[in-house]
Amino acid sequence: MHRLFTKSWSSDIRLDGKTAIVTGANTGIGKETAKDLAMRGARVILACRDLLKAEQAAGDISRDVENANVVVRKLDLADTRSICDFAELIYNTEKSLHLLINNAGVAMCPYSTTADGFETQFGVNHLGHFFLTFLLMDLLKHSAPSRVINVSSLAHHMGKIHFEDLNSEKSYHPVKAYVQSKLANILFTRELAPRAEGKSNVYAVDPGLVKTDIIRHLNKSLQFFVKTFGFLIKTAEEGAYTTLYCTLTPDLPTGAYYSNCAMAPYSRAANDDNTASRLWAVGCHLLGIHWK
Repeated sequence: MHRLFTKSWSSDIRLDGKTAIVTGANTGIGKETAKDLAMRGARVILACRDLLKAEQAAGDISRDVENANVVVRKLDLADTRSICDFAELIYNTEKSLHLLINNAGVAMCPYSTTADGFETQFGVNHLGHFFLTFLLMDLLKHSAPSRVINVSSLAHHMGKIHFEDLNSEKSYHPVKAYVQSKLANILFTRELAPRAEGKSNVYAVDPGLVKTDIIRHLNKSLQFFVKTFGFLIKTAEEGAYTTLYCTLTPDLPTGAYYSNCAMAPYSRAANDDNTASRLWAVGCHLLGIHWK
């Protein structure tokens, strides 16, 4: 039954001499993505908030992958100072960057704010990766051809960008904030693609419903669904397939959204050019950056 709902995928493409960053690589989809890239010969940087868990993940990958080239770097996407420090370290230690996989995320958590005062889901899932990509874009272009992968979700179809209350200060609902952040991932992808000037391709991906730590904040009814309909739920390895498909497959159209290892339609809201350009401008304003 499980195989009916999960598309298998494989590739023999090698990545020797390539450098990749995977955010949130200490567990789940991120860890499986990092492991696969390491198996292909890439140098993989595990960009994680929890260094202890990241070191454990690096150890696991090194045990499973002979001669794995994996390193751990501190990155807290809920703190712009940490993002700046991480990017500075990358420029000081890496000559090139071919793959940036914006995988880390939080889902449907109780209300909280980042170090900079942003609602956590919007701040981490969207603004944190937006800022990280901005800081690393010069290195990505210098390393062309390169790719940026933004992990979104099918849940973006329920999303709306609440410009009047982006940080949920007037009203907070964990699902509303989550789907807004996942819609923002796709709008960011669409706006970034033409700005990458053909040197870096950009993709948004839906990993599917995956059994990972990110579901820990689900309410009891949704947890019951997860247990009851487990055959619909992918393993972390399967959840990484579409990320890897967009990372490795030649000649994929940039700026598009992919699900189950194929291009997929996104929501009407995700196709709104005015919303996409407005969100870009608001993100730049909130972060105090100039990115045309």
